Amino acid sequence: MTAAAPLIAESDPAWTGRRVAAVADFGDFVQEALPGLLRYGHVLTGNPHDAADLVQTVLEKMGARWSYVQQKTGDPLAYVRRSMANAHVSRWRRTRRENLVADLPDTSPCAPQDPFEHEPLWRALRDLPPRQRTVMVLRYYEGLSEVEIAEALGISQGTVKSQASKAIASLRTKLRQAEGGEG
Repeated sequence: MTAAAPLIAESDPAWTGRRVAAVADFGDFVQEALPGLLRYGHVLTGNPHDAADLVQTVLEKMGARWSYVQQKTGDPLAYVRRSMANAHVSRWRRTRRENLVADLPDTSPCAPQDPFEHEPLWRALRDLPPRQRTVMVLRYYEGLSEVEIAEALGISQGTVKSQASKAIASLRTKLRQAEGGEG
């Protein structure tokens, strides 16, 4: 072998296949082929964890009949890869079966829960009158100035100030009550 042979073996899958195919011991075969089999399994399954499970399952079967695989197949690596593809398809078919039924079950639509459902500030904001809530959202969530809010809502700048002031006073009261400190 030349000095470039290890580089060729790492970059050329065909060369790697021939080199791995010549290994007589199953342990040596697994040691040589495992990184490539894990990559192949990752491509098949789309998930490194499922790939590891797939490789382990197939190698368990191959280990039990290694002498047959080595004698009857010309290329054990190709045989293992083909077995991995077949096992993946079988697993996919088992887990993806449809159950057809005559009638659809009666289920209510499941609306996703609001992550802020139990947050005191969000509950207090929900309880504000619509104009006060709009002013607060535009001012503190969107970061608009009082002039921009007045233009967007078609109201005077003084109305924006008074609505914001009332909303802040209402929020303070409700948040104090939520904390348990009245007054």
